[in-house]
Amino acid sequence: MSSSQVMSQALRAKIMSADDAAALIQPGNHVGMSGFTGSGYPKAVPLALARRIEAAHARGESFRIGVWTGASTAPELDGALAKANGIDMRLPYQSDPTTRQRINAGSIDYIDLHLSHVAQFVWFGFLGHLDIAVIECAGILPDGRLIPSTSIGNNKTWLDQADRVIIEVNSWMNPALLGMHDVYYGTRLPPHRKPIPIIAAGDRIGETTYRCNPDKVIAVVETHAPDRNTTFAAPDAVSGAIAGHILEFFEHEVRQGRLPRSLLPLQSGVGNVANAVMAGLDDGPFPHLTAYTEVLQDGMLNLLRSGRMDLASATALSLSSEAAIEFNREIEFLRDRIVLRPQEISNHPEVIRRLGVIAMNGLIEADIYGNVNSTHVRGSSIMNGIGGSGDFARNAYLSIFMTPSTAKNGTISSIVPMVTHVDHTEHDVQILVTENGLADLRGLSPKRRARTIIENAAHAKFRPALSDYFERACRDATGKHTPHLLEEAFDVIQPMPPTA
Repeated sequence: MSSSQVMSQALRAKIMSADDAAALIQPGNHVGMSGFTGSGYPKAVPLALARRIEAAHARGESFRIGVWTGASTAPELDGALAKANGIDMRLPYQSDPTTRQRINAGSIDYIDLHLSHVAQFVWFGFLGHLDIAVIECAGILPDGRLIPSTSIGNNKTWLDQADRVIIEVNSWMNPALLGMHDVYYGTRLPPHRKPIPIIAAGDRIGETTYRCNPDKVIAVVETHAPDRNTTFAAPDAVSGAIAGHILEFFEHEVRQGRLPRSLLPLQSGVGNVANAVMAGLDDGPFPHLTAYTEVLQDGMLNLLRSGRMDLASATALSLSSEAAIEFNREIEFLRDRIVLRPQEISNHPEVIRRLGVIAMNGLIEADIYGNVNSTHVRGSSIMNGIGGSGDFARNAYLSIFMTPSTAKNGTISSIVPMVTHVDHTEHDVQILVTENGLADLRGLSPKRRARTIIENAAHAKFRPALSDYFERACRDATGKHTPHLLEEAFDVIQPMPPTA
């Protein structure tokens, strides 16, 4: 493979194999890896490291590391290291089934963090020392600056804080990515912080490349591999109904004068429902849309390509195979319409509040008072993590949570009497949407919230049990029998513990 994307002579001299680079990572190291929602993660070194760990374990030697990332990665990273039993501690978010199983079995320590907190916690020294960074890039410029690939995440912080750096240069990535990124170097530690100067979603306030001290670079590994491709199903009746309720709500808010015709910057979580909302917006009446979000999915890319959306700010791409091909083919057009930022900026509460972001996120379950569980099944088994939903929900102009009203093929209700784990309190949830309807909770007392959620969001099959629980709980002023009532209600709406 050509080394044309490694244009620095000094760093070209450090090119080596993935196995040789993995040999530089030692047991017990804290390793900051690039990667955010399956994009921009290192493709070769983690696999080589997993092989090394397996060999060490076969010899009876202990070999585990701490893995820090931006968010979820891919089977070549989380999956390979988890299968090798090579992860001692993982943060701040994951979605790998083997990693999840080991976390829930207690063999991997897991720190689930708001994504906007991670970089600053590292700078504060709250998480310990970062020994090494493994970062994927699209190229290295002659002066040693690094061209980011399809995600930024926490890469800036890993490069700044790590003692040593391994760079994977992925020639599959289009060098024309140069210019799409906005790497802000203006953050400071308290008490020296200054406002982040973003007043519109598309504002550029940083640099297009990463700075990296070349003396810290101990290896450069050349790769040629695509990101993990996300598979999105076409909108079904349920996701289409949820999207329809949200679009109708937006039109109502415009008529009431609470939203402009172009809405406000959109944030959307990952998944088929989110893509269904974007598809609805592409056919809707709202021109000149913008986005200030974490992840840019197929639906948002389509809005940019159709001209319905003017620009989108994110920290990562998360595209299907087809959309990734389209992205590379149209990168010259998209480069001026997409801004990729560090996640400490894409998820920054100050900026989210200032821009008036409309936040739309999914959930595992919500209760009749509006509390939301985004992370745990039955209150004890972690699914993925809170991700950036908390960053956006608490600070958004509109905080919307959306979900199908049932799970497990309709056998359990997603609307419950009380959530088994609270990630977002009722104070951070303004709108709750299922295929059955939209519950607008703004300005409502707890009792009115409960009735609104049951009437508008709960599935008809489970609505009587929820109503019965609520009415009986209201009659019992002391709450003395609430545990018994909860048990009875859960027996009806979630009769069997769901499996992760």
